[in-house]
Amino acid sequence: MSEYIPPKVWTWNKASGGRFASINRPIAGPTHDKELSVGRHPLQLYSLGTPNGVKVTIMLEELLALGHSGAEYDAWLINIGAGDQFGSGFVAVNPNSKIPALVDRSGPTPIRVFESGAILLYLAEKFSAFLPTEVGVRAECLSWLFWQMGSAPYLGGGFGHFYAYAPEKIEYAIDRYAMEVKRQLDVIDRRLAQNEYMAGSTYTIADMAIYPWYGALANGELYGAAEFLSAQDYKNVQRWADALKARPAVRRGRMVNRVFGEPSSQLHERHDASDFDTKTQDRIAAGG
Repeated sequence: MSEYIPPKVWTWNKASGGRFASINRPIAGPTHDKELSVGRHPLQLYSLGTPNGVKVTIMLEELLALGHSGAEYDAWLINIGAGDQFGSGFVAVNPNSKIPALVDRSGPTPIRVFESGAILLYLAEKFSAFLPTEVGVRAECLSWLFWQMGSAPYLGGGFGHFYAYAPEKIEYAIDRYAMEVKRQLDVIDRRLAQNEYMAGSTYTIADMAIYPWYGALANGELYGAAEFLSAQDYKNVQRWADALKARPAVRRGRMVNRVFGEPSSQLHERHDASDFDTKTQDRIAAGG
């Protein structure tokens, strides 16, 4: 293989290759006109069951489990493989064209919120839940929330891309990002050695943000890379991930907008709490 020498000025003149080549581009803005659907609930979520999307559906299901009826929501599927995120309606809600995006229609003027961490914080403040009020614990929670937002791109766009999706395996890239992901797992593991949850003794939005990425990785559900990264060695992460996975609201949240895995684990769109009951009935009827 000949050595790649970067040009003086980079130009977009060929597809990058890989699984997402058809939707990657160096410009923003909509590619087509498509209005977003609007359901009957106060909160309208436009998303996909990726780790970033799961953060928000877990939060919404946890809020409903606490009895916050105002957290009822419609979850509309955004198929990023088909380019739904570049529709004019979605871009109006999130100019960055990434899932998830939320519109709060509970007041006189709709409020848009994009970026998963921002959505978690918005909902936590709106419902006064899963965000500690004591100053020190709140700071700890927010520190870990923003840690996740800054760290996950190394796991997803870095390690995940080169390990699972890139058109060719590049040893340097995989080694570089594997090293960083293992360092991050060690950061979490050391924290959880001394604390039940990421912010301390209380389950918070920090856990909801970190679990869909690092918990799923520890449970062998992300990129098929648990063995490669020796995820079993991080015993405290394993303990924490298993505990969160067992929560009923987490189980429901992981199903919403999911379009992969076992059919019984998928609820493509969620417009009412009874949708989960219907899914359970379908699974029983199928002998699952």
